Amino acid sequence: MGAESNIEMRSQSENSVTVTAATAAAAAATDAAKKSDSKWNLDPVQRAMGQLGWWHIMVCAVVFPLKFPVAWHQMGIIFLGAAMNYSCSSNTTLDRCSKSCTSWEYDTSVFSSTIVSEWDLVCEKAHLVNLSQTIFMFGILIGGVLFGTLADKFGRRPPLVFAVMIQLAAGVAAAYIPWFWGFVILRFLTAVATGGTMVTSFVLIMEIIGPKWRELFSVLYQIPFNLGHLTLAGFAYFLRDWHHLQFGISIYSVLLLTYYWLVPESPRYLFTSGDTAGAVKVLEKAAKCNKLPRDTIQNDLEQFAKAKHTGVISKGNVIDLFRTPNMRAKSLFMCFNWFVCGLAFFGVAQYVGHSGGNIYANVAVGAALELPGTVLCIYMMKTYGRRKTLIISNTLTGLTMLAIAFVPESLTWLNVGFASIGLVGMSISFPTVYLYAGELFPTVVRNVGIGTASMIARIGSMIAPFVAGMGEVAHWLPPIIFGVVPLIGAFFVFFLPETQGFPLPETIEDGENFGKRHKKTDTVEDAK
Repeated sequence: MGAESNIEMRSQSENSVTVTAATAAAAAATDAAKKSDSKWNLDPVQRAMGQLGWWHIMVCAVVFPLKFPVAWHQMGIIFLGAAMNYSCSSNTTLDRCSKSCTSWEYDTSVFSSTIVSEWDLVCEKAHLVNLSQTIFMFGILIGGVLFGTLADKFGRRPPLVFAVMIQLAAGVAAAYIPWFWGFVILRFLTAVATGGTMVTSFVLIMEIIGPKWRELFSVLYQIPFNLGHLTLAGFAYFLRDWHHLQFGISIYSVLLLTYYWLVPESPRYLFTSGDTAGAVKVLEKAAKCNKLPRDTIQNDLEQFAKAKHTGVISKGNVIDLFRTPNMRAKSLFMCFNWFVCGLAFFGVAQYVGHSGGNIYANVAVGAALELPGTVLCIYMMKTYGRRKTLIISNTLTGLTMLAIAFVPESLTWLNVGFASIGLVGMSISFPTVYLYAGELFPTVVRNVGIGTASMIARIGSMIAPFVAGMGEVAHWLPPIIFGVVPLIGAFFVFFLPETQGFPLPETIEDGENFGKRHKKTDTVEDAK
């Protein structure tokens, strides 16, 4: 009996241990599931509208087309300020740039008029065409900073609509103003507005798209820009008077005025700014369209607002990007690659217009190749990661542009071919640096980091017109510069860590430590 009793007690004990172990395992599994889904559970805004549905797609379908005028206005100078053959008309025996020559006659076989013929921007005034484009790109920089600030203060939708109104008014007025510097000022205002539409629309899209799809949509957002670049050549072909072309690319913004009624405010902005009722209203519409439950949205937001941690998280500033050694190196290397994109993308695009031959065909071919490059970017970033993708694309641009320096200037078709391939590389690099920087900079300085990098890119785009114009000094000079700079950028990327699949750094300390260990498993474990 004693032995049987002991066996029975031991059996019960083992069963108890088994049950306890099973219960513990189940509890652990539940905890793990909760932890794995914790970010989703802690984000009632995203949970209410879903990660991607018909509502998201409709908003994107409405917002994406604003990238058409972004491309038209930024690239328009290729045709608005295109060089025209000219001769001295006041005295045909004089050299065309003689000081005694007071008027010029222009060849109108390609363009009926450009700003060059309108205001005699030739000889000692020829540099004013590039200067006007540099001022325009400075406007893009100012617009990004100004409207980024307005978007944080007043929401995404009002500044976006305001920017569209300025873009329309200033763009149309620029088509008919009779003074060159008035044209420059109005184009500057158009650029400020264009920079505003870029920053507010991108932020709005990224705030409504779920984390799972942000990588894809950050690239798809660029495709209308590529299509805008392509269609610009068609518009310019049929609108050969610069007044008509400027009016044509500006009047399109009339359609964008419908944003006042069609574009919703970011529900995430409404909620974080304290307008819970406004956020609920937008989210209920989104949930209804996406066939998601709406009954608990208001309660979920109110409960989350009450339970939210009230401690103040210290925000970083631009100095924090360079305060510590690892962050300083990563920030410098990343900013330089944004400079590469600003310089090479816009510079090579303008260089194509200076390459001789049929300017319409040259621009159209280069722009047509950008589209598959942007689509290829999606595959490359998923397959090879951000680091290898940026190295490959920068190297592609660098080598093809350097090749032009060794091709005779008379072989226009080959020069344009190499330059077009260079544009393909930049059409991959630009979307990559957007996502790469967003994943590399810590949360507390992510906005200021991307903002700083974007400003550096605009400086590159401001320099680009003058580099493209150096072909008048020496045929090989622009391609050498446009080739060497991307190769330097590719070299710097070797010192940046891969970010694909890694947890996003949150604090300055996270940012400093990120990339110091090269084993992915170690980094992931450290982040847990």
